[in-house]
Amino acid sequence: MAHFDAYSRLINYLRIAVTDRCNLRCIYCMPPEGVPWRPHEAILRYEEIVTVVRAAAELGISRVRLTGGEPLVRLGIVDLVRLLSRIPGIEDLAMTTNGILLSRYAQALAEAGLQRVNVSLDTLRADRFQRITCWGQIADVLAGIEAAHRAGLEPVKINTVVIRGMNDDEVVDLARQTIEAEWNVRFIEWMPVGNAQGVVDGGWQERVVTAKEMRERIEAALGALEPAKLGIGGGPARYYRLAGGKGTIGFITPLSEHFCYHCNRLRLTADGQLRPCLLSDREIDLRTPLRQGADVAHIKTLILQGIESKPLRHHLSECELPENRTMSQIGG
Repeated sequence: MAHFDAYSRLINYLRIAVTDRCNLRCIYCMPPEGVPWRPHEAILRYEEIVTVVRAAAELGISRVRLTGGEPLVRLGIVDLVRLLSRIPGIEDLAMTTNGILLSRYAQALAEAGLQRVNVSLDTLRADRFQRITCWGQIADVLAGIEAAHRAGLEPVKINTVVIRGMNDDEVVDLARQTIEAEWNVRFIEWMPVGNAQGVVDGGWQERVVTAKEMRERIEAALGALEPAKLGIGGGPARYYRLAGGKGTIGFITPLSEHFCYHCNRLRLTADGQLRPCLLSDREIDLRTPLRQGADVAHIKTLILQGIESKPLRHHLSECELPENRTMSQIGG
């Protein structure tokens, strides 16, 4: 049975951070020294995640996305995908990954029941990629994207966080990839979450590049963007296509045109805290009840509390920033 929140929004999407660990140190996601990892015993076990998803499915949540940290660094991730794919009511099972390990796992993930992937890629330049991620190799990500295509994890979406002075000069180059290659690039306005906002000196607002500005740059260089549909996904992106393009260009606008009024999601952190809103520090503890033997019925009551307590909107424009976790600890 579907459930609506206090503002008549249908809640049908759960994002699950399966780990807070990552094999990169992207400068806008966490500080260069990293963040203290949660101890192993604090992280939800796979059987606990399965219980949460069973409860969510019985409440009408049909879309699940696995995130991190980096989900592919967690041992046994393919087994988790297999378990989740068998839960009645889960119609869309996806993953967001940085792509570093994707070429190794893409085929096995597809065979286990994963349907599609989003791959984070903020630059096409190898030297800049290393600078943004602190030590990653772009060749690994590109190999992962190709492996995802071969495995049928379609549509493969490329997530690009755009920050002025970091990579905004590549917006046109990334958009150009959608003409010849079957890339679905989604440009994301940067959100200053947690202490990773230290990526900027002083105020963060001047580093935000709005979707309007990105679109103007793309159209000035490559021609008009035409509305397009990607056909699958429960997220907030608005999609367009360049004339003759094989792929699509999407814009995600949490700041300039926030989509809170039709937000359909909840988030589960790696240590078992249910967050009704990405940009609010409010959390509901699921781990403790799970460890005390809570069954699906009990977890359903807690998820309902999360649905009922979703705020109407975030308050980034008023400089009210979430502080208790970095983006890597929430799962995006």
